[in-house]
Amino acid sequence: MTRPTDTFEDAALKLSNQLCFAVYSTALAFNSVYKPLLDKLGLTYPQYLVMLVLWEGDDLPVKDIGQQLHLDSGTLTPLLKRLESAGLLARRRSAVDERQVRITLTAAGRRLREKAKTVPLHIMQACARSTPAMLELKDDLLALRDQLNATD
Repeated sequence: MTRPTDTFEDAALKLSNQLCFAVYSTALAFNSVYKPLLDKLGLTYPQYLVMLVLWEGDDLPVKDIGQQLHLDSGTLTPLLKRLESAGLLARRRSAVDERQVRITLTAAGRRLREKAKTVPLHIMQACARSTPAMLELKDDLLALRDQLNATD
C-alpha cells in the first residue's frame, strides 16, 4: 500500500507492489494445493511435470524433456533417476546416437496416468475460476515468461 508521501521509487520498493512476489507467493500456494494430490501418486511436483511430458509423448530424448520444462540436464537427470528407481520410466542410450539418452515410460508409468487424471480437476476447483479465465491467465503468464526470457 502506498502512502501519499511515498515517491515512485519508495512505492516501487514495497513488497506488496512486486509482481515477482505475487508470482512467487502464488507458486507457493499452488505447491501447497498440489502436494497432497501428488503425495497420493508418490510424486514430487517436478516429477509430476516430467510425467506430464512423457504422458504426452513417450520415448523422448532427455534434451527434449528439458526444453519443454525449461530445465537443464543437471537438474533433470536426478529427477529422471528417481523416477527410474520408482519403476515409472526407463533410461536408455539411443541406438542411433549413443550420446543421446532416451526416456520411455514403463507399464507402471503408463498406469499412473489414470490415477493422475483427477489432479487437474482438483486444481481447477481450488482456483475457483472459470475455464476461460484460467486459460487467459495461463496465456498471459506464458507471454510474460517468453518476454522475460527474450530480455536475456
